[in-house]
Amino acid sequence: MNKEYEPDWNQPVVRPLDTVAQKHHAGGGVKQIVTIRLDVDMLEWFKSAGPGYQTRINQVLRAHMDAQRAAAQQQQ
Repeated sequence: MNKEYEPDWNQPVVRPLDTVAQKHHAGGGVKQIVTIRLDVDMLEWFKSAGPGYQTRINQVLRAHMDAQRAAAQQQQ
């Protein structure tokens, strides 16, 4: 984990307009704080890539959700 990284919690997240999250998220990037239990090895793997691990976890979950929605639509 990058111990020198100190997030500025009072600053909004700034993203380019054409990011995947902006394209797919109708809520305009609104986030909700949650508590989730994850396997230690998986969390360490996401953290090992540096700051932004929560965003990467969100991207993986969003990709899974999108795939499930697409599969459900194909079945209809």
